[in-house]
Amino acid sequence: MSADDVIKAHVKALKEGTERARGLAQTLLNVPYGEGDGEKLDVYIPITNSLDVPLVIYLHGGYWQFLSKEDSGFMAVPLVGKGVVVVAVGYDIAPKGNMDLMVSQVRRSVVSVVQQYSHISGLSLCGHSAGAHLAAMVLSTDWSEYSITPQIKGAFLVSGIFDLLPILSTYVNEPLKMTEEVAVRNSPSQLVPQLKLSSSSCHIIVAVAENDTPEFRKQSEEYYKTLEASGLDVTLEDVANTDHFSIIEQLVDGEYHLTKLLLETMGKS
Repeated sequence: MSADDVIKAHVKALKEGTERARGLAQTLLNVPYGEGDGEKLDVYIPITNSLDVPLVIYLHGGYWQFLSKEDSGFMAVPLVGKGVVVVAVGYDIAPKGNMDLMVSQVRRSVVSVVQQYSHISGLSLCGHSAGAHLAAMVLSTDWSEYSITPQIKGAFLVSGIFDLLPILSTYVNEPLKMTEEVAVRNSPSQLVPQLKLSSSSCHIIVAVAENDTPEFRKQSEEYYKTLEASGLDVTLEDVANTDHFSIIEQLVDGEYHLTKLLLETMGKS
């Protein structure tokens, strides 16, 4: 397929999965977590009498410039049946949003979720591509600047970008307009000491697709090695027979390797 067709097929798969999830779960759509128009969440709620429910927050990819929470409920398809709440986060993609704003938004979204769902039994994060970058930035937050310290139990960083410097000279940076200074302060690879302070009890899974591009594979492997060398609880999952898109699309399937891992992390396997 051409690059354009690949993207179209990816968006179609995510949209179809999200529509399925909306048919299966109770939903709360467009829940505000801040003042901005884009600062909204979609919540997929399982039909359960238990107050003690695990919750996973999903941060979408799209190179910080396309996709939205409207395409991001697909992973609720297998999870709500197991009693897991799924929250899809909206944030202001470029050119409306810049990198500092997006990072601030996802951090605030996590604080808001923890405040609204005080009875959750365990909080996990999942992000794909640019969303994995944003999830890693959440793990690297100095929570002393916020009203709460979220206890994040597990984080799935799927085909992520952890060093923004190589992006500066590419077309990806055209709508982002990042300077070197912005790229450095928003690169998770530079913030591992803060991650160790904030998220030392979090089990981090760095997942990469067998057929991801060399740069994606390199960034995932290097970030994993850096976290491991810092003594953090981290595993690297090299997911066979997947590419940059199918690795996340398959989370609609309860039998998929990463879905099972996610449920295991939440004690729901």
